[in-house]
Order: sequence, then structure tokens, then C-alpha cells
Amino acid sequence: MKGRLWLMPNTLDLGTVADGKPLPDLQEVLPLGAIRVAAGLTHWVAENARSARALLKRVDAVVPLAQPLQALSIRELPRPPKGKPDARAPAPDWAGLLAPAMEGHDVGLVSEAGLPAVADPGAELVRVAHAQGVTVMPLSGPSSLILAVAASGLNGQSFAFVGYLPTDATARTQRLRELEAHSRRWQQTQLLIETPYRNAAMAQALLASLHPDTWLSISCGLTLEGGSTRTQRVAKWRAAPPALPSDVPAVFAFLA
Repeated sequence: MKGRLWLMPNTLDLGTVADGKPLPDLQEVLPLGAIRVAAGLTHWVAENARSARALLKRVDAVVPLAQPLQALSIRELPRPPKGKPDARAPAPDWAGLLAPAMEGHDVGLVSEAGLPAVADPGAELVRVAHAQGVTVMPLSGPSSLILAVAASGLNGQSFAFVGYLPTDATARTQRLRELEAHSRRWQQTQLLIETPYRNAAMAQALLASLHPDTWLSISCGLTLEGGSTRTQRVAKWRAAPPALPSDVPAVFAFLA
């Protein structure tokens, strides 16, 4: 019998909260059922081992772990190469990460925040699991993208996550205008994210590039104390530009 691959949701607070505020109670963010599954797993694959241990420490405070934290096996996902890929570099051993499952052990997959394999490199491990006949078991938990769509009031019947935009200003403006044209033609909400310290720069680029009548929604610190979502036309945003924190994740959504 093969083990299963459990997709374990993580909180959206990245293990820290700005302004010295305490971390939210884990049970206010994650279902108890997911916490119980996590407590029983002894093999993990994580985007970042340190953040995975931080989550499991919080899990242990609610439901005791099956083994001490230091005894758990936590392996990290292969990191994408920076710059041009090296043709001589060995291919990532995705199948090797699932070796415990092939031996009958359940394995947990966890991201740094939110649902694994959604806007996350863990998607490749899930694909390999299907190819190897390993049952994939998703667990309920927060997804900043879905929460942002729900709270935006924009089109939730048709939306697309476009990830990160180019950092070059000219290329970013061109990409935004392409996405806005697509949104206008198909009435499709466009979702994007940015590294928190670039939140302000992204907001400024959106206000400078989008049409004044386009709807723009900004969600910041979802599930955290003081988290918010605000939706209004670009023209109104320009009259009072947002002041976004540089250490809290944000999701930007627009609909032309």
C-alpha cells in the first residue's frame, strides 16, 4: 500500500506579525481536522524547512505531534535556478521526495503561506504524485487569492492569477495594459501579487498604468488583525493613494 500526499495549508502570517502583534490562534485560521492530520505526519516536503517547523510548533500546541519536532523528516522542494539554467546541473529528484509514500508512509506538503501547489512550486510534486499513483489529499485552509477575489466584489465567475509582473518599469506597464485589455474583452478579473517590500511600487504602477474607470481592489494582511480589502475605481484611488505596509503580503485585483 502506498502512502498519501497530504496538501497541508499554512497560515498567511508568514510566522510573524507586524507592529509587535501576537500571532493569531492557529484554530482561528486552520480547521481542526487539518491540524490533526498535520500532527500525525512524520514525513514532510516543504517550500522552506524553517517555516514548516514554525508551523508544526504551532500545531503541537493544539494537537501533540506524533513524534518530537526534531525527529520529523522535512525535505525542501528544489529551488528554481537563478538566471539561465545550467544544462550540466542534475535534474531535481521530484520522485525521490515521494520515496516515503512509495514505502507506505503518508507525506505532507506545505508552502510558506496558504495552500500548497497554488501559486507555489509544490505543484510539480503533486503532478509527480499523480504520475506515480500516489493519492493526493487536499486539506481545507486559507488561500489569499481566493479570499481576495471573494472580498473584492469583482467578477468571481471568471478570474486569472497572473503571478508576479516584470520589475522593469517599461515591461511592467506594457504587461499591465495587455492584462487590462484582456480583462475588458472577457470581463475577467486579473489577480497579481508582489514581494511585500514592493507593495507601494506595485500600487503606484497600477494607478499610473490602468484606465481611470478600471476597478482596482487591494487586499492586505488577510486573516490577520487589521487585514483589509478595499475596492474602487482607479480614478478614486489616484485621489487618495493607498499607504501599504512593506512587510505584509498584499493581493491586487482589477477588472476593466
